[in-house]
Amino acid sequence: MYGDLGTKLVQHAKRTQSLAYLPPYQREIVQAVTREVRDLDRDVARILEQLEQARIAAEGEEEGAPQSSFNPADDPVTACALLVNHLSMRRNKRCLLTYHRIRAEKIEEMCWNGIDPLEHQLRQREIENENNNEDHGMPRGDKQPLSNSHYNSSLTPVEEEYFRQYNEMLMAYKGHWTDIDLTGRLEPPKELYIDVRVLKDAGEIQTEYGVTFND
Repeated sequence: MYGDLGTKLVQHAKRTQSLAYLPPYQREIVQAVTREVRDLDRDVARILEQLEQARIAAEGEEEGAPQSSFNPADDPVTACALLVNHLSMRRNKRCLLTYHRIRAEKIEEMCWNGIDPLEHQLRQREIENENNNEDHGMPRGDKQPLSNSHYNSSLTPVEEEYFRQYNEMLMAYKGHWTDIDLTGRLEPPKELYIDVRVLKDAGEIQTEYGVTFND
């Protein structure tokens, strides 16, 4: 059914948001959704071509008659087919954009947190491999090495290039403010009293409540 593969992509995207690492790229599903969009587009083009041929034939029989456009009320079956195909294509495209946007946001989040997706993925798989060996009763020292498939990157070549360029841009951006940690936590402190590190002497500071501080 139209849209089922797009729904799977959205489910993978939702799962990606709750993970600490970036899961493997769903290449087969993405390609299948893309093929479905192209098939729907060909169906729409075929229907429109048939309508155009019918219009030309009608104009040939009725010369001098005013040129008329397609009226959905005259052929509700064709109008419904065009609408369903168009909405299915639009939904699949939105699912593709959502999936890739969430993966891009995950890569950006890792850059801000100073995490290398490749090293983080390898470390996670090593931990999973150790847990699997322990479940099968193997001693920790006799753990089975990872196969070559475990070393495959979960990022596509395009995503790896995006990570590299975004990381370079972030490093250049942080280079302007070397005294400030821009990658620190964004959550405000919950303590009632906190220590504030002053980077520059600002003299006397007065708050909105009239309290004066001397830097």
